Amino acid sequence: MGEDSPGPARTSRVRRDTLVIRICLIIVIVGLVVSGITAFPLREELMVGRDILNDTGLSGTFPGLAFWVQRVAEGLEVTGTDYPFLAYGTDWLAFAHLAIAVAFVGPLIDPVRNVWVTVWGLIMCAGIVPLALIAGAIRGLPIGWQLIDISFGVVAAVPLTVALVLTRRLERSPVVAR
Repeated sequence: MGEDSPGPARTSRVRRDTLVIRICLIIVIVGLVVSGITAFPLREELMVGRDILNDTGLSGTFPGLAFWVQRVAEGLEVTGTDYPFLAYGTDWLAFAHLAIAVAFVGPLIDPVRNVWVTVWGLIMCAGIVPLALIAGAIRGLPIGWQLIDISFGVVAAVPLTVALVLTRRLERSPVVAR
């Protein structure tokens, strides 16, 4: 049988590629859901982070990080007490993460038909870089924090790239019904 013949080996590779695509997309979906859910209790999380840094002595090892976490925790505490409606913005941020996660259900079900979502996800990963650098600088965030934000796009781009490469291979496969 030729390389393009839909034999058992080809069918097995299509199944394996589809499984890997789905695993990659599930990683992205889980990451988005976790990011979304953890954006709701932001104030409480930063206070816990501050306490962990201080109680474990890590604040002495990482004074810049400890200063920044303390500053953000104080900012969230003050705004949460005096201007609680500002947290509504991070509620929408959390919802956006959850909504984006739902978008990846399409390629999870049918990677070839919904390949545009995977491509869109990669474009969004690339967009994180200028957003973090420009908005972070304007808002006075330390470069380390901006790099952490950028890392989310870089990390998500890895499984999305794998999913895209394998989806493109599935598109060319005669085994995949169109």
